[in-house]
Order: sequence, then C-alpha cells, then structure tokens
Amino acid sequence: MAHGRSKPICVGLVQINNSFSGQSYLPYSVACLESYVLGHAPDPDRYRFLLPIYKRKPIREIVDHLAQADVVGFSIYVWNAMASLEAARRLKQRRPDQLIIFGGPHVPDDAGPFLEQHQFIDVVAHNEGERSFLAFLERWPDRDWSTVPGVTYRDAAGCVTRTAPAERIRDLDELPSPFLQGRFDGLMRAFPEEHWIGLWETNRGCPFKCTFCDWGSATAARVNKFGDQRLREELDWFAAHAVEYIFVCDANFGIQKRDLDIARYVAEVRARTGYPHGFSVQNTKNATERAYASQKILADAGLNKGVALSMQSLDPHTLSAIKRDNISLETYLELARRFSRDGVETYSDLILALPGETYASFCEGVNLLIEAGQHNRIQFNNLSILPNAEMAGAEYRRTHGLVTVRSEIINIHGSRERLDDDVLEYQDLVIATAAMPTEDWRRTRSFSWMAAFLHFDKILQLPLILCHEMTGIPYRALFEAFLTVDGDTYPVMTRVRDRFLAEAASIQNGGPEYVFSEEWLGIYWPADEYMFIDLTVNGRMGAFYTEAARLLHALTADAAHALPSGALDEAVRLNRALLSQPFVTDDLEIDLDYDLLRFWDGVRAGKPVPLTRNRHTVLIERSRNAFNDLNEWCRRVVWWGNKKGAYLYRNRVGEPQLAGHY
Repeated sequence: MAHGRSKPICVGLVQINNSFSGQSYLPYSVACLESYVLGHAPDPDRYRFLLPIYKRKPIREIVDHLAQADVVGFSIYVWNAMASLEAARRLKQRRPDQLIIFGGPHVPDDAGPFLEQHQFIDVVAHNEGERSFLAFLERWPDRDWSTVPGVTYRDAAGCVTRTAPAERIRDLDELPSPFLQGRFDGLMRAFPEEHWIGLWETNRGCPFKCTFCDWGSATAARVNKFGDQRLREELDWFAAHAVEYIFVCDANFGIQKRDLDIARYVAEVRARTGYPHGFSVQNTKNATERAYASQKILADAGLNKGVALSMQSLDPHTLSAIKRDNISLETYLELARRFSRDGVETYSDLILALPGETYASFCEGVNLLIEAGQHNRIQFNNLSILPNAEMAGAEYRRTHGLVTVRSEIINIHGSRERLDDDVLEYQDLVIATAAMPTEDWRRTRSFSWMAAFLHFDKILQLPLILCHEMTGIPYRALFEAFLTVDGDTYPVMTRVRDRFLAEAASIQNGGPEYVFSEEWLGIYWPADEYMFIDLTVNGRMGAFYTEAARLLHALTADAAHALPSGALDEAVRLNRALLSQPFVTDDLEIDLDYDLLRFWDGVRAGKPVPLTRNRHTVLIERSRNAFNDLNEWCRRVVWWGNKKGAYLYRNRVGEPQLAGHY
C-alpha cells in the first residue's frame, strides 16, 4: 500500500510499573509491540518509536514526552490504570488529532461503557495485542479500524463497534524477542542509574479458569511455548546486562516438561556469571513432581527466596465456586511436606472472602496448612475484583453476595511519597460476602493477623507448636483464644486484638490495607508487623510474654498431663530470648531441661522428634546480629524477615550437663 507519507509515524508507548527499592521493571509488554511492528511491518522505516514510559512520574512529564507522538499505546493493569487514563486525557486535550489506543488486562472485555466514559480513547485492543497493534498502525492514515482484529472502537457515526477476535498466536517465535532485537538498549543507555527487573515469558496461556483471576479467562486454552534456543539466549542476555531479578510471567511454571531444563539453565547461568540473583516463578497448579523438582533446582542455586505454594482456599465448596476444584489439594500439601523435609523455605497464599468461604472454613484451612508443615509464612491476601475475571460479572457478584469498597492501592512496605502531579490508583476490595457477612469478615481478617503475629512472626511459635504437638489442641483454637481474651486480665493481648479489629473495620470503610507509620521507616506495615514493632518500641513485649504464658497454661489445663513439668514455661522463656530486639548487644546463655530446639526444628522440618529431658545450655548469639538503630531493626528484621521468618537470633547448643544435676 502506498501511503505517500515520507515522515515516519511517531509512536509512543506507556507501561507504567511500580518501582521497588530502587529497582524498575523493564516494560516488556510494550517492547513486544515495538518488536513485532519493526519485525513484521512491510516498511519498518515508516515508524519511529519514542523511548517508552516505564514507571510512575509526574503526569505532565509523561504528557510532555508523548506530545510529539502521532499514536500513543497504553498497556494498563490495576496498578497503573488511573495514571494512564489521566495522561491520555491530557494528551487528547493537548493534541486532538493524536490517536490513543489502550490494551492490557485491565481493558474490559465489554469495552463499550469504557469507551463511552473515556471519550479521549480511540481504540481498545483485547487479549494478545501484537498483531492487532501492527494492523492498527498500518491503517493509521485511513483511520478505518473495521479490518483490525480484536479491537473495539467508535465508528464515524459514533457507534461502538467490535471486530472479530484476533486468533491466538500459536507459534510464539513469530514474535521477535525484544531482548535479542535490542528494544531495551536505548532505554538502558538513557537511564544508566536504573537497576532493572526483568519480566520474562517462556509460554502463554492458562488451562485453568479460576474465577478471581483474569489470566485463564483471557485464554482458557492450551499453553503455547517460545522456542528453547530463544529462551537460552534471552537468559544469557539478562546475565550480560547484569539484570539481578527475573520475574517469570508464566501462569504455571512447571506445567511443561522442559521447565526442568529451563530451571537447570538458569542455575547454570547463575553459576557461570553470577546473574540473576533471583528468579521468581508461579508454580503450576498440578504436576507435583515437576513443580517440586524445578523449585528444588532453583532453591539449591540460591535463586528463590522462598517457594510460593498458592493455595487460595482449602474449602471444597469455595474451590468449586471459584472453579479451582480441579486442582489437587494433596498436590500442595505433598509439596509443602517435601520442601520442609529438604529445608527449602516455602510460603502459602490464602485469599480472604472468596465466594463460599466462611469464617469457620477459612480458619480450618489455616489450621490444616500449619498442621501440614507450613510454619514459615502464610500470606493472607484480601480479595480484589479484577475487571476481566469471571468474578467481576454482575450475576456472579449477586449470586455470591459480594460487597466491595473502593480502596486505594497501597503496596506492602510502600512509602507515602506522592509525586507533585499524580493520581491515585484504586481497586474494588471485597469486604463481605453472603457466606462471610461484614462482622465475620472483620473476625477473619483479625484471625489472619493474629495467626501471622503469633506464629509466622515467630513471636510465640515455639510454645504454640509445643502445645499443639503435646496436647492436640488445634492451632485454630490457640489463635482464637488470643482474640477472645478479657481486657482486665490480659491488657497487652487486648491491645493487639483491638488494633486488629479496628484496622479491619477501617478497611471496610475504604481505609488502606496496611498501617502507615511516619516514625518507623515512613512505610505501610501489615497490621501484625506493626504490632510487633509497637510492643517492642513501647516496652510491652515482656508483659506480652507473661500474659501469653498465663493464657497457654489456662488453655492446656485439661491436658496438663501431656506437657512435661516446666516445659511450657521453658518454651515461652526460650522463644522470648530468641526473638530479635533492637538495642540488645550481649550474648545470652539459657539453661534448659528439655531439648526444645531439637523438638522445634524437627516439627518445622517435617521430621518430628520426641521432646526429651536433657539438661543443657543454649548460647543465644545476640551480639552477632545486634541493632543500635531502631529503623535498621525495623527494616532488616521485621520487613526483610517477612517471607524468610528471620526474626530469631542464631543459637548454639552447649555441652549437655551431667545427668542427675537438676
């Protein structure tokens, strides 16, 4: 087609990602668009691409950068939709002739109302965008989108029109690699101070249809693969460019047999070059052996900081309601047990207020996970409605009684810094369902924080494990006891409990999901970590342990015969001594009558051993990890220790004392 245009079409691309700890994501999605256009356009010289917008910055700077473009493409998701919309609105106001196209997971599948609400958007693209974007650009001079596949637009008469869906790309090597084709070279030269995080695909597609997720709903089909040689070359590219962290975008890493070979090659590249430092994947939902083997390879190579075992729920009715009942729970439990036995740290995900989940079923799920060996971390996530997930449908929401609140998106451990020209991002947060009414949601949210505070923050893990293993009291009952204490008898525990309930109520009223502290690093803390710091800073940790010992004695009174004399008090005393605290610089020796550390380690490793009487001394090496700065303790222990459970001092067991000397 002769366009009679000598001046190249200027294209701007926007994929705003959040930055973390001075690191920014490479804008992979829009780089794929650029690579496809330059690799498949009949005349690639017709197009000139600006450097992409890859992170949040003042809206006016985004607009100034993009104002010279003839076409601007935005890739949007929940964390960047509002900023993208505001930038597009201002661009159209400044240059009415500029064409604006939106794509990405956040574009509603039914885009008519979206276009009506946002008149400054000309076209939206659905699902995979590479072919559609090239077809859109090729028809730019004529501005006739009727033959562009997979888009919705307003025609000349102002009517919203949707074209036939674009076929999925079966042979993914049709997509030129943005890494190997140099699409990031100019960006990296322009911002040499950046430390980049790589986004990487080895395949596309998801065979599962979880209703809370917009991944399977976008494909719900077979998984298509990129070529093996291409992937090896891309991993070499990451290493050559000193990319420290790679986030793998696959929905189900381990679903393909070759994923073991990929894991081995990543480990080989790490051993050879020192990069990457971390390699984050999302496990396949089934295929126990491959998921285990691939994660074990990565763990042995030091490439993962904890294996994610995403359960979401353990309730059969809930799993059916969210279309996840075709995923084996035993797969997860077996993986958890095997990783524990191998000393590989794992953490599990649970989502609060999924359809069909009750307070009781959620608590039972937590109990089952811990009994199965999850002592490192359960991440308790609030349920957020994504626009293209099945759960977002009106009928689905009515059926399950989903009640939502508009909530500002706050990053865990994120700061409160605001750009001088920015907009806030929001999510639809579920704060009640038919199965979990408003009050029950608050109880469930508080139960989650209490479980995290007592068990996963390691504040009381040793005596809790002792009580459970020796008396059979469920973990659920132990956590609930701390939520139902009498204020006069247990004032410190009541302070913790009441703060959790208040934070849950605040979320239901549209407040943030996390607790902000100007004094403690100026960041947002999960409520359990906030109370960990609160008790420490305000000198209440000692009183908390005194109350905890008293409560645990009361709870185990009917089964006291199962607890060796003095073992519970010794467990509380040892746990308190092991808990990292600021401004403690001396080592500590503790005389013990029981092999509590061996017992504790055995349970956590999935290899339980009997609690034996064995008088010995434990040296707690507090001087090796001392903190004379409160903020440094907050950062390194409470924050960075989150998934690793690194809240405890190192310790060494001394020589046993002579028998009979008690």
